[in-house]
Amino acid sequence: MSKLNFNAYHPILDIQNHVVFGSNGNVVLCYQVELPEIYSLSEMDFEALHSMWFQAFKSLPVSAVVHKQDVYQKKGYDANGLPRGTFLAKATHDYFMGREQLVHHSYLFFILPLDKVLNATKYVTPFRKVEKGLHRKLDVQVAEFITSVNDAVSYVNNSKIVSLMSMEPDAILKHTHDYFNGFNVDYDTNIQFGKGSIEIGDHYFDVMAINNEGCFGKTVQSSMPNGKFSSDGFGFHKGFMDGLGLELGVNHMVNQILYLDDTHQWRRQLDKKIEELSKSSNFGSQNKVVRTKIEDILNKINGDETSRIVRGHVNIVFWHTESGVLKRIASGIKAQLKELDIRPYHPNGEERTHYFLNSYPCHATNFSNEDLFVMDLKAALCLYTNNTNYRSDETGIVFNDRQYNVPVRKDVWDEEKKRIKARNFAIFAPTGEGKSFLANNILRQYFESGVRLVVIDLGGSYAKFAQLYPDDHVILRYEQGKNLGINPFYISEQSDLTPERLEDLALFLLELLAETQVTKSKEVALKKVLLYYYDKVRDGHSLASLYQFVDRHKDTLIEETRVRESDFNVYGFLHILSEYVEGGLYSFLFHVEEDQTYRIEDKLLIVFELDEVRDNKEILSVMLKLIKSAIQRTIWRNRSERGIILFDEFAKQLKFPNVLESVEFYYQAIRKQNGAIGIILQSINQLPENATSASILENTQVIYSLRNEKGYDELARRLHLSNHDLNQLRSIRNNLVGERKYTEFFIKIGKESNVFRLEVPPEVYAAYLTDGVEHGQIMVLYEQFGNMELAITEFINDKRKMI
Repeated sequence: MSKLNFNAYHPILDIQNHVVFGSNGNVVLCYQVELPEIYSLSEMDFEALHSMWFQAFKSLPVSAVVHKQDVYQKKGYDANGLPRGTFLAKATHDYFMGREQLVHHSYLFFILPLDKVLNATKYVTPFRKVEKGLHRKLDVQVAEFITSVNDAVSYVNNSKIVSLMSMEPDAILKHTHDYFNGFNVDYDTNIQFGKGSIEIGDHYFDVMAINNEGCFGKTVQSSMPNGKFSSDGFGFHKGFMDGLGLELGVNHMVNQILYLDDTHQWRRQLDKKIEELSKSSNFGSQNKVVRTKIEDILNKINGDETSRIVRGHVNIVFWHTESGVLKRIASGIKAQLKELDIRPYHPNGEERTHYFLNSYPCHATNFSNEDLFVMDLKAALCLYTNNTNYRSDETGIVFNDRQYNVPVRKDVWDEEKKRIKARNFAIFAPTGEGKSFLANNILRQYFESGVRLVVIDLGGSYAKFAQLYPDDHVILRYEQGKNLGINPFYISEQSDLTPERLEDLALFLLELLAETQVTKSKEVALKKVLLYYYDKVRDGHSLASLYQFVDRHKDTLIEETRVRESDFNVYGFLHILSEYVEGGLYSFLFHVEEDQTYRIEDKLLIVFELDEVRDNKEILSVMLKLIKSAIQRTIWRNRSERGIILFDEFAKQLKFPNVLESVEFYYQAIRKQNGAIGIILQSINQLPENATSASILENTQVIYSLRNEKGYDELARRLHLSNHDLNQLRSIRNNLVGERKYTEFFIKIGKESNVFRLEVPPEVYAAYLTDGVEHGQIMVLYEQFGNMELAITEFINDKRKMI
């Protein structure tokens, strides 16, 4: 067994920005790669990604080496980035802290070999010092190489599919140290090379490789069906080699190394090789196979002007703390490659050491022809891994990824409007699939980040969550024959009657009057009447008071306000509004005892529960107008303040034209505010197919959909979803048994889409429950303690005692 002390043989001579000058004379340009999220790519996306790499690399100079290295490490989830200032936030933080996941880092290295030489002998000492011809500064040769690499990098970054970011010197040194330190943490160690494996600190290493043409079957391709999610009805794709990435689930790295050769030189060599094989007197069956493969390569070169021949090498370095486990990992890698009709090579002894040491970027020029396959660049790029972990945004709502259920933050507000121009959202799911549960999760996190919420609820789904914040919420519940306590006409002093307030009141009355053709003249006339009323009546303002005032002045009002009778019909006004004042059918809606608007002005969460009125379109329509007036007086008074208005369980009511139009008003008005509208429906078909619904959907750019056994074709049609969006929807699977229960759901933010999961700790689950036996048990405890946090804690403790 031999040892290597890495510090005595450091491979880096100097670093200038992201350019490494290797001790062996090579120059390496280092980049971190930001790949698309796993499961986010369609079959066409994989084709586009493959084409992008080809276009970027095809013009790189002869003798350049491109080394893509993907490192996958098992790590515990660090929840310190999650908030923990509230009961539910702390429960979430504690629940996910340390959860095991596979973390992926992708790197791309462009290497200029010393003297542009790429004909290494079988074994090259990677740490050899080279004095003659050593690059020590940015000479002309290096400058030309950097220019060509910059062109390739710019092409990749302009594609918007992948991002390449120059590595900082500290990051390069850390990558180097981690590599030769065997990814051991908190201590330095040396490398021991033995017959059985490579040992570095606590980790045992082994290698599998694809190093010659004989490893491959008939074809390679950019993508293939993903058997985990595909079925007879649809095809969900993954990259050809992606089974060796995140799906492998073990500590490993994938090295994909390409030597960019001179195609014309290869054409001459291949012609010569075919000639030799044809003339051979010992022309046996094996020679015929080889000649056929070479002729196939040559035909591809001659038939495609864009073709470029490369030599390539792929290896998978894997490690574990127990040497015996390495055999099981190797079997898993072989199984993945067998599905691709690839037969890997398993190096031993000195060759394994050679593969490990020379898979470090500075040494990637050291592979000999015996270690390399010959292939067209287009085919070789099919061997790239294409995706990475779910990516968290800096701010946003915490969901879970689809691999390990670890938290992932998505910015569905998009303050800078990078993805979306309107942040309105919709949630679609049949009964029992968890749409209110998901809505609770979204709204609770918005609330805890200081967003003001207004929930217009016909199902009673938010009371329990609200009661966790007793000082910050108010629930206004409609009861038969009673009002909500909202008086749109109330002003505390004359200065409250601003032009905006007058405009809102005029619109409120016009809607109540059901004016079908509202002209500017009618608006102005109504505002003059209101100004006259407020000037003459100094207190006790209400709809009844306004009605009585108009009634008293009905014979002189037109003259006193100087409006035309055609713009303000006094008797029509009195006739229609008679239904809403004393003696009228709906007088209770505007009955004034006290104005409750003051109660909601400083509340972050306002819930209007209209369950009892859900089937009366007249009362519901008026209720929405009253709520709108309250929102205008409170929620929208400060345009810099973020706010969300959510309509829940509105399916049946949206069939009423006046209700749908009331909802559309919010969509029009929200554009002027720093806010969003949300709607929750069982099916998109519950939105009637008309211009109003089309306007609502057009202004809804964040879509959530949970599982729907009846399918998603209508959702796809009306929201213009792509085929891959539809395939993602069809791939949704829930797991409601076992220790880690979760639901899956689809999110589309602008043009970006993926499937996420929702797994929550017991405290959060209890807070979001909206019905059932357990919900009832929690509410009994709440009645007992008068404290929802205490009730949930007691409920969970009681359940744990029963287990």
